[in-house]
Amino acid sequence: MNSGNFITSLITSLIVGALLLILIWNNIIPIPPRNDSVSPGVDSGQKEIDPDIPQDIRVPNPQQIGATISNPTDNIVNVTKSVIDGVVGISVLRANVDSIFDSNTTEKWGVGTGVVVSSDGYILTNHHVAGGKNKKLIVFFSDGTTMDGQTLWSDSVLDLAIVKVNATGLTAIPLGDASKLQVGELAIAIGNPFGLQLQRTVTSGIISALNRTISIDTEQGTNYMEGLIQTDASINPGNSGGPLLNFRGEVVGINTVKIASAEGIGFAIPINVAIPIIQKFKDTGTFKEAYMGIFAYDREAIPFLEQDLKLDNGIYVVKVDQDGPAAKSGIKKGCIILEVDGKPVNTMLELRCIIYSKNPGDVINITHIERETGKIVTTPITLSEKKGDGLITR
Repeated sequence: MNSGNFITSLITSLIVGALLLILIWNNIIPIPPRNDSVSPGVDSGQKEIDPDIPQDIRVPNPQQIGATISNPTDNIVNVTKSVIDGVVGISVLRANVDSIFDSNTTEKWGVGTGVVVSSDGYILTNHHVAGGKNKKLIVFFSDGTTMDGQTLWSDSVLDLAIVKVNATGLTAIPLGDASKLQVGELAIAIGNPFGLQLQRTVTSGIISALNRTISIDTEQGTNYMEGLIQTDASINPGNSGGPLLNFRGEVVGINTVKIASAEGIGFAIPINVAIPIIQKFKDTGTFKEAYMGIFAYDREAIPFLEQDLKLDNGIYVVKVDQDGPAAKSGIKKGCIILEVDGKPVNTMLELRCIIYSKNPGDVINITHIERETGKIVTTPITLSEKKGDGLITR
């Protein structure tokens, strides 16, 4: 090849190469797909799944993550908007002795929080907020209106109460299932800390633990509260009676107490124990409480007994009302209740849930271990109607 032909070929090659580069740059000639690109008909936002890689170790596409996991802050905002009108302030006029040396008394307003659980005026709160059947009880709503309320039911040891106002069309917060809670999931608390000046304060955290037992000193002696939900969502004086909510905006607990000497340790009563009571009020307008006549501890509370007792399942009976249904059926102190109507019972709270769902006169079958013989037996018990402070709520 002579030099002229070589130069001509070189120039031609450069021109063709330049034209190809221009066409590719302007997407006139597409670049063939690489082996790891998406297949035809598959959304370009997803990578093709390799069937040889186990599902549990596949790395998800960031866009897929964003589609299934929402911003936690956005979730709190949405939950708050949906429930805030169902959170109320509750104020009760109480007698207050100025001095132990002075018989004169004054009156002061105690302030707490409540949860609207039905549109026709039923409100759930703490016993220590609403007390017994107080003559003066005022409910504060989010729109600034107030209504007179009356305590219909109260349990001093369970620390729950139901208040009624004469109203319709109220915003009721949906009730969830505390038995499905998992440690680590989102928890939102709403209440009136330190009085009505800070109404409907929203705090958030996580579910720190489940089925906690704590001891509380009261005027009647030491009270053990079992089955509690522990959370680090801030619970301060005035938050009592307010809702503990899950990420769906459902009430899973009623805030009740915090450890005064520590931050980030608060407790709520699981909503499940109150659901049968609320339902009976909504269905019939009243609640006749069935009574069994025992008090028992679960394995979480056993250390408080200072006894060398190992309990794997069931609840340990520590007190029996000798005039109650359980005693009349042969249940004695020291026996271990395993099941009620075939359903395992491992906490006093679970037993309460069952009893509250029954009516006076109903028969339940108690499977228990006899203290004297160690035998497992099943005993029928006919429930009576609770009068005063029976042992089931001691």
